[in-house]
Amino acid sequence: MKKKLLYCLTSLLILLLVGCSGAQLPQYQSDKALGPQINYTITGIEAGSGVMGRADQALTDYHLKAKKWQLMTSSTAAMISTLDKATKNHQPIVVTAWQPHWMVEKYHLKFLKDPQHVFGKGENMKSVARLGLKKDQPEIYQFLQNFHWQLADATPLMLKINRGEKTSKAIKDYIRQHPQQVKQWLKNVPQGQGKKVTLVYTPFDYEVSATNLVKQVLTDHGYKVDIRQLDVGVMWSALASGSADATVVAELPVTQGLYAHKYLHKVDIVRTNLSGAKTGLAVPKYMTNINKIEDLKNK
Repeated sequence: MKKKLLYCLTSLLILLLVGCSGAQLPQYQSDKALGPQINYTITGIEAGSGVMGRADQALTDYHLKAKKWQLMTSSTAAMISTLDKATKNHQPIVVTAWQPHWMVEKYHLKFLKDPQHVFGKGENMKSVARLGLKKDQPEIYQFLQNFHWQLADATPLMLKINRGEKTSKAIKDYIRQHPQQVKQWLKNVPQGQGKKVTLVYTPFDYEVSATNLVKQVLTDHGYKVDIRQLDVGVMWSALASGSADATVVAELPVTQGLYAHKYLHKVDIVRTNLSGAKTGLAVPKYMTNINKIEDLKNK
């Protein structure tokens, strides 16, 4: 409880500081070194997250710590609030970012090139099942084999929800507007007739959207779907122990790679369901001369 309270107070303090000082920051000046403009600070999210660990490693591998660069721990909400204010005022900012997420499109972000592949060579969203699901519930396993979509499909759905549309309405509209895609997902999947399935997911915007979409598709097809939001480690443990049936939001091979390795022989990695996922450092596209991580120490 004390840790949770301290975390909440820290996030609130960051939001208050951003609110008080964000408008005072000058606009980005491409003819001046970036570091002094933002106090050599990369705006991050929660400590312990995969992208933060990689970002800290990037500061070391690209020798940025020697140039006074630092990674600021905050929360996802505080980071996005800071990003929102910076882009509205055309101010400089470097953030930890990931895709799929609506912020990449909304704030016109570009990922900085990472030739050392600190953030990996590319990510995918995977469907992962408990061992035995294929035998116990072949119809759900068949759905997992069928389910896949593209960033171009997921991003508009996330943006609609971010802009205030109710999640259930946005998802039902998506299903209505993509009948052929839904038909393909349900190919060779019999009517559920009330059969139960438990899906688990992590508490991020894409993960919420994708899991609720799958829930609605299966519910419409006659299944009783229970979804549970869990921390990433708990999610993998639930799949490995068999207390949950599946997830469609395992990000591999980098972000959740440690868990995949830990539970390698205790889960069934069914398929890639979305390609093009990514984590890294990002800046708004108006920072035209900042294109790779090395640029942070040189410009």
